[in-house]
Amino acid sequence: HVQLVESGGGFVHPGGSLRLSCAASGTFFSLNAIAWYRQAPGKERELVARISSDGSTNYADSVKGRFTISRGNDKNTVFLQMNNLKPEDTAVYFCNANIRRYWYEPTDHYWGQGTQVTVSS
Repeated sequence: HVQLVESGGGFVHPGGSLRLSCAASGTFFSLNAIAWYRQAPGKERELVARISSDGSTNYADSVKGRFTISRGNDKNTVFLQMNNLKPEDTAVYFCNANIRRYWYEPTDHYWGQGTQVTVSS
């Protein structure tokens, strides 16, 4: 049973920082790309940042230069360092991982439960 557990959300004033974590647990053959998405009230879920198994990254234009995605030493944990937060960053942040449970199966996407980030003065 594969599970993604997020942590690190909370309330912060504009200009502040937060660090989100996403840990993949359970038994699986390989974990490929991991991404952070966010969804603000009344808006569609959008990609924030993504890191591939080779370490390459890509970011939404709105967060470039402020957010950094990285993988932990165990490769099954991903962090999202968010600096200079703005009110428009307020959303529920979701972790998404592309995982192959068994070598003979295709990959599938798994989602975490989401963590709230609120940026307000």
